[in-house]
Amino acid sequence: MALHRIPATPKTVRWGTFDPNYPPLLTVESGDTVVLECVSGGPDAMPPASSGLTIPPALAAIHAAELPRQGGHIITGPVAIAGAMPGDMLEVHIDKIEFGADWGFCGFRPLAGTLPMDFTERFLTHITVDKERMVGRMPYGLELPLAPFFGVMGVAPPPNYGPLSTVQPREHGGNLDNKELGVGATLFLPVWAPGALFSAGDGHGVQGDGEVCINALEICLTGTFTFTLHKQQGSEPVLTYPRGETATHYISMGMNEDLDVAMRQALRQMIAFICSRSNLSREEAYQFCSLAVDFRVTQTVNGEKGVHGMLKKGLLF
Repeated sequence: MALHRIPATPKTVRWGTFDPNYPPLLTVESGDTVVLECVSGGPDAMPPASSGLTIPPALAAIHAAELPRQGGHIITGPVAIAGAMPGDMLEVHIDKIEFGADWGFCGFRPLAGTLPMDFTERFLTHITVDKERMVGRMPYGLELPLAPFFGVMGVAPPPNYGPLSTVQPREHGGNLDNKELGVGATLFLPVWAPGALFSAGDGHGVQGDGEVCINALEICLTGTFTFTLHKQQGSEPVLTYPRGETATHYISMGMNEDLDVAMRQALRQMIAFICSRSNLSREEAYQFCSLAVDFRVTQTVNGEKGVHGMLKKGLLF
């Protein structure tokens, strides 16, 4: 079980796209652990010199390189897992998350967010982070407990899709913005391209469900991920849609432009999961979801909106 590390540099990041044709930065074995240094924010989101806040050198170097930018996020990767093929499943365990800066930002712009016509001027706030106390200090005096996670974690999309923006989450994962996927959580992703090709980025210091104004506390994070490959057995793929797991819950997901459709997806995924792990019928699983599963709005700002279902461990299995 080897340990690898990939720093964030102009040669190891992509700005705004997932693409099944990107060559991997390295290929690892199932069971290996990879440390990915990830940075966040374009030049327009950086604090002024008068603030006393320091731009991390890795982020400054990426800005200076003037990489092709298609909007979206700076993601580090991709990492290939040896032997991964379409139909397999990649298990991604989030072992550790470290802060790469002592500040982050949150803001919005016209024509975006959940209330695009209500807020028609740009607004950006820089938030200082106390890593020892694990709080973010708002300029207006409040402190928020930190709960870091990566907004973007995903594999290459199906090859017939071609390059995809990092903004919209889909069946390959990507910009999930699911705050449950912090340290100790596991993300399960279907493999769509040889090698799987995992990338991560969009570090969040803290976020509420919904992420309503576009941003969370956007911040540079370094993540430690352990990859386990589950090979397809037979003709059916191991997994067709992302799901998650924490120490306390199983998590289903749904993503669609229509929040109602996203809800139905998350519900169908949870019903299928319950049936696969228990002797409940589909009818009984549907009923059980109404009684015991919490469905939450993940985010409403990425074009493809998100809903996730939370099944508490120990209720069924």
